[in-house]
Amino acid sequence: MSSPVNPLSAFMRQPKIYIRLPSGGEYWPDGSIEIPETGELPVYSMTAKDELMLKVPDALMNGQAIVDVIQHCIPAVKNAWVAPTIDLDVLLIAIRLATYGEMMTTPVKFGDDLELEYQMDLRILMDQLMSQISWNPVVPVNDELTVFVRPLNYRQLSSAALKTFETQKIMQVVNDDKISEEDKIKLFKESFKKLTDTTLGTITDSIDKIESAQGSTDNPAFIKEFVENIDKEIFNVIQKHLESLKETNTIKPMTVDVTDEMREKGVTGNTVDIPITFDPSTFFV
Repeated sequence: MSSPVNPLSAFMRQPKIYIRLPSGGEYWPDGSIEIPETGELPVYSMTAKDELMLKVPDALMNGQAIVDVIQHCIPAVKNAWVAPTIDLDVLLIAIRLATYGEMMTTPVKFGDDLELEYQMDLRILMDQLMSQISWNPVVPVNDELTVFVRPLNYRQLSSAALKTFETQKIMQVVNDDKISEEDKIKLFKESFKKLTDTTLGTITDSIDKIESAQGSTDNPAFIKEFVENIDKEIFNVIQKHLESLKETNTIKPMTVDVTDEMREKGVTGNTVDIPITFDPSTFFV
């Protein structure tokens, strides 16, 4: 006996747009995503449940809200926790586009006391990202050592962000005059260790494999030991390469013409750069 057909199905969500991933599906573990033969992923709009999820502070802080929304709005994504960071912005912009349309209003601050709103076309931003994002995995350290790097995934990114937030909270406490010098020193040491562990952890997580004159490995334990014990010069080469990739794949500010309204409110020059930030608590409103 066939299942009954819901008479309301015609009113339910349908794909609004289709997108390609900057990664082309690379760096996604097996089973974490299903890419159609066309290479384009269908994107659905958010539901009321999705919007409510993005208003839960704890779910936003630990990343669960973003994971749930991505998987619900882009069903081809089976595990958003392992989404490579080079795909994340495109996924989020696509969901915003499918839900609220092409235009997005963003506040822009000029100095300390002037804030204006700017209308941004997310289609242009999406095209910019697709043409801009690239990944060079090879780090040629020297003639005997080559390191191969991969993008962090969303779980690793969220974990690092949470640790950084915790470190910042500790530093706020350290600046409290009510805390004794002894406790301040203890807290400072604790925050410094957390910061160091976060930096080393990020570098370790970014390394896919290492080839050397003494042999090659992709063993996470060996890679972790390597990162914790290499000379500063080798560490700096790897870190500089990763920082360069991060800069390449970060959304660039949009340069726009200064309008008469802006001039009336004190903005000078012919153009101004509009910084683009993706704060999940405000991006999907």
